[in-house]
Amino acid sequence: MRGDIEDDSLSEKMTRIRSIHLAGFDVAHVIHRHGLSESSAFEVEAALIDAYPGITNIMDGHGNSDFGAMHSSEIIKRYSAETAKFEHKVLLISVNRTALDSSLYEATRYAWRLSQKKASQAEVVLATVQGLIVGAFIAEEWLEANSDNFSGRESVEGRYGFKGGEAPINIQQQYVGKRVPDEYRKKGASNPIKYTW
Repeated sequence: MRGDIEDDSLSEKMTRIRSIHLAGFDVAHVIHRHGLSESSAFEVEAALIDAYPGITNIMDGHGNSDFGAMHSSEIIKRYSAETAKFEHKVLLISVNRTALDSSLYEATRYAWRLSQKKASQAEVVLATVQGLIVGAFIAEEWLEANSDNFSGRESVEGRYGFKGGEAPINIQQQYVGKRVPDEYRKKGASNPIKYTW
């Protein structure tokens, strides 16, 4: 039994370390509230949920994915980043949570509720974390999210994933590290999928 508890603690610790590395920094200061325009109740709720992991709620605090707890260097990087100008048909996928569990490519490519037909029109798939573009991929083929199409993955009814790879370096340089334009980031929107066309 003790081994299971230690394994769980280690798993949580490794997830946290991965999230810190994915953000590109070491542990330091955390700012719990910023850039909020929602009511004070939602702001306080989100800040408390972020600050005290023992507090539970069915949902994260309101506005958490875009305005929740964040390292100060993340905030600086996000707000000082140049806004992306989309010159391709871009499919934006917010991987805020899934990026902690696997590689960025794996987190971006599987398993999303979207229009397979429309997704197939995308020239570039961009992974985003809290409004910042962190990865660029080319989807060669969109398939149903099941173990037949994606070996070793659990089937997810009504969802799709893509087979492909990283975008060419010139496309990565064009988008990665830039901010998603405001018109594609509505407060309170829960759908992680956005199309630019």
